[in-house]
Amino acid sequence: MLDYVFLLPISLFLLLGVMSPGPSFILVAQTAMAKSKADAYAVSLGLGVGAIIFATIAAFGLFVLLESVPILYNGLKIAGGSYLCYLAYKMYNSSTEEASYLKQQSKPVSLWKMFLKGLFTQLSNPKTAIVFASAFAAFLPATTPQYGYLLVCLTAFFIDTAWYLLVSRLLGSGKSQQLYAKFKKNINRIGAGFMGLMGIKLITAD
Repeated sequence: MLDYVFLLPISLFLLLGVMSPGPSFILVAQTAMAKSKADAYAVSLGLGVGAIIFATIAAFGLFVLLESVPILYNGLKIAGGSYLCYLAYKMYNSSTEEASYLKQQSKPVSLWKMFLKGLFTQLSNPKTAIVFASAFAAFLPATTPQYGYLLVCLTAFFIDTAWYLLVSRLLGSGKSQQLYAKFKKNINRIGAGFMGLMGIKLITAD
């Protein structure tokens, strides 16, 4: 068991990272309050799958490709930032809708679509692969035990998914949705503003 003690600092590092406010949190919070817990759960699962993809990229050293090929890396940043700006646009537009959250909930939704929304939001920031790589470089032992890389990738999935499922459950309650319905315009516009700024920052960052 001592061979796998490195999972503890990596888990703490990843937990602190996922708990910091970002586009993923805004997306989950807005989905939980505006739609339903089921939709937010689907988004959370998509975010978790995105995390395990980035963790796998980092574990196999493919992040070096992103750093060594500027055109590829910059292209991914522009595409990811543009996607966040698109989400900001959609969120801002929804603030002008007159339908209440109850009417929104009555509309048929595709959980698969919400899953993909979470997945693409997670994958919109290629810098995440470098963050994972930094954690692995700092805490992985020189000789990684058997299944070590598999365990760190699964740990990344579990931490991201569990955190956002918790957020979904807390903000998907009736009281949270009633509060959202009351202040829908302000909540969506503030969220859209932050989402748009994050997208622009990603596009323009070195």
